[in-house]
Amino acid sequence: MRRERLVVGLDVGTTKVCCLVANVVDGIIEIIGMGMSPSRGLEKGVVVDIGRTIQSIRKAVEEAENMADVRVDNVFVGIAGKHIRSINNSATVSITRPDRIITKQDVHRVMEAARTIPLPPDVQLIHAIPRQYIVDGQEGITDPVGMTGTRLEVDAHLVMGSVTAVHNLVRCVESLGIRIAQIVLEPLASSMAVLSSAEKELGVVLLDIGGGTTDISVFRGGDIWFSKVIPIAGEHITNDITVGLQTPIEEAERIKKEYGTCLVEAVGDEEKIEVATIGGDGTKTVSRKKLAKIIEPRVEEILDLAMQEVEDAGYRDLIPAGMVITGGTSLLEGIVEFAQQRYGIPVRRGRIPQGIHGLRDIVESPIYATGIGLLKYGVEGRDFAHVQAARGRSGGLLTRLFGWFRKFLRG
Repeated sequence: MRRERLVVGLDVGTTKVCCLVANVVDGIIEIIGMGMSPSRGLEKGVVVDIGRTIQSIRKAVEEAENMADVRVDNVFVGIAGKHIRSINNSATVSITRPDRIITKQDVHRVMEAARTIPLPPDVQLIHAIPRQYIVDGQEGITDPVGMTGTRLEVDAHLVMGSVTAVHNLVRCVESLGIRIAQIVLEPLASSMAVLSSAEKELGVVLLDIGGGTTDISVFRGGDIWFSKVIPIAGEHITNDITVGLQTPIEEAERIKKEYGTCLVEAVGDEEKIEVATIGGDGTKTVSRKKLAKIIEPRVEEILDLAMQEVEDAGYRDLIPAGMVITGGTSLLEGIVEFAQQRYGIPVRRGRIPQGIHGLRDIVESPIYATGIGLLKYGVEGRDFAHVQAARGRSGGLLTRLFGWFRKFLRG
């Protein structure tokens, strides 16, 4: 019997909002709609203007709805931003039943104990992710249900975020009459799109370098062990180009994408590019090597800050599978080679996995990694996610009323 449903991923980033609609039949993802709009109202992944953010989300969602010929009323939403924090915590429960067989209820009890930590009033839990279970001292267990033991432990990764940041994101989405099925940490979503099972098992660091933030995550033993978001990414490269070449921000973004590289030694002295001047009344000729000399130090700074976080967390020597770079900035020429030379580890650019059908040719770029990952997250239904839609006062009945009114207007 065919099992068919719609799954929608909504990536609300600093520079773009992307909405992907997928038809899922028997677990197979077919992308049938895509919408994208410039992101207005976010800074470093955090909503700073509710009205403009709502407009950006509305435009992306409506484009995806029109392409897919469906109405979007339920989404998986990615969250990142400089407010994200994470820690690792462990907990233990006893199995006192005569048969000593571990049940799902026991797993639920130990996870509840692991995520019960004191939090400041302005911080809330987003995910509680089991890294491993331990039964009577036996480590490395991924699913203890059905095993026999007297003592069940869990080693969990807890992801937290600002209550204000989470609720503002929820408010922007729900004001459009759209329910949030799950808020998902963006590095976790991106990992589901671009990392292989072997890489996650062996040990790998994922850098999702977007516009406003760089999302860092380390995987070992098949699950996430460390996550961090730093507020420096592709926009900072663009800003440096604007200042260094004295050109408008839009022109700086264009030449970064078309001519940018972070390998200065690979650019010939004779290579020239035309750049618009500030004021838009003409162009000027600059050397491409000058552009590379602006880009390379900033890329070096971004990567070094990310790797320093990994080293400070104690995982620098625990990533034999190396580094995977995704996000829009991963398309910058030479970034893979630059990272390989600098850190002496395997480095590759994230690729959209096999098994994605439909609009694959359109969305196979790394800039869609988070959106694709949100779809996979929705399909696979991982049960470690802790925060459902963190509804503020605007949620619940009011959200449903918005949805009914929206459907009425759309016919």
